[in-house]
Amino acid sequence: MTGTAVAVRAGGGRAGVWRNWGRTEAVRPRRVERPSGPEAVQRAVAAAASQGLPVKAVGAGHSFTGIAAAPGVLLDLDALSGVLAVDVERGRVTLGAGTRLHRLPALLEPYGLALENMGDIDRQTIAGATSTGTHGTGGGFGGLATQLTALTLVTADGSLLRIDETENAELLPAARLGLGALGIIVDVTVQCVPAYLLQAVERPEPLQDALDGYLERSAREDHFEFYWFPHTETALTKTNTRLPVTAPRAPLTRWGRWIDDELLANGVYRGACALGTVAPGVIPPFSRLAQRMTGNRDFTDLSPRVYVTNRGVRFREQEYALPRAAVPAALVEVKALIERRGWRISFPVEVRSAAADGNWLSTAYGRETGYIAVHRYYREDHREYFAAVEEIMLDHDGRPHWGKLHTRDADWFREAYPRFGDFLAVRDRLDPERRFANAYLRQVLGE
Repeated sequence: MTGTAVAVRAGGGRAGVWRNWGRTEAVRPRRVERPSGPEAVQRAVAAAASQGLPVKAVGAGHSFTGIAAAPGVLLDLDALSGVLAVDVERGRVTLGAGTRLHRLPALLEPYGLALENMGDIDRQTIAGATSTGTHGTGGGFGGLATQLTALTLVTADGSLLRIDETENAELLPAARLGLGALGIIVDVTVQCVPAYLLQAVERPEPLQDALDGYLERSAREDHFEFYWFPHTETALTKTNTRLPVTAPRAPLTRWGRWIDDELLANGVYRGACALGTVAPGVIPPFSRLAQRMTGNRDFTDLSPRVYVTNRGVRFREQEYALPRAAVPAALVEVKALIERRGWRISFPVEVRSAAADGNWLSTAYGRETGYIAVHRYYREDHREYFAAVEEIMLDHDGRPHWGKLHTRDADWFREAYPRFGDFLAVRDRLDPERRFANAYLRQVLGE
């Protein structure tokens, strides 16, 4: 995904319409403010409270749910960006909450540091990505929120609350992945690692081989994932191996990257998706062609240049986190579902993994996790497909990604997350009047 949310205008008074990247949400805020620092955020929250208005920070608009929708006061935190402090000895970097992930390689390079793991999209803000549970892949690595060692919140009463390993430490498991429900994050401290290379091996393989090897490869390889194009029997596997930054590099040529990641993955694919909306019969043969033309390359480069790919074709997404051992069987059911219903699905199904972690609302809380994500082109009606896939995921004890489409509510989450009640208690303490609430948070957390 490369776009950002449609910008809203003005710094006070009536604002334009805000839309998210996937075009699933739109809202006209009562007012937009662009605070220049933490003190300005405090003033904005206090002003909203005095007027009885809800207030929310908006990142890059890459959530498909309404988690960032701000019908009252929308806070644009772009000015709260960049490196604020560095502890080189411990590899910890404090960043403004509005820092975009794609800026991090240049910001961290002078210190010889990198993120421990990343997803394949880097347009999000650091606070938005951690607050919604953004993750990459790798059976031994947690989501982005697990890399936070500290953060600073503006709470509902306008005060600054520091949360780290020594100050308010009991709040870290809630605040690292807080859905924007506990306050406005103004800075985060990230535990980085020394910069490293990734050796990428991308291969088409029989789907059954990828399914049979998923558990073992997810545990053995540093980073393993695969994509399955519906209407084919082929998986495109991606295996990334971590290497010292001093190892030899063999990056993709600029021309080769453009051919694979721009011309084929975005340009040709965009056209095929658009054509498929009016002539669905083209989708199966195109999927078979796509799996033959892509996913067969080796290269070694700095980690961000391997993790991240350009996603220029707009889509909607649903992703569920399952107990890792359940993933192969669940995907087989999704495949059978598509065949049984006769749907024409142009987007591949993505399969990844993550380590168990202790963040209370993490989709990987307390269990080794695998992910299955389904997508539809944004001009297609996704609802029937997503609803049917969701039923399969729920049958396998799945938990939905907070930023991707689902139908679950607070009563369901109370049963799915052992520490859900503890999170609600923190919310009651920090935002008793629900200053940071919106329709989505009322759905998933209750009133």
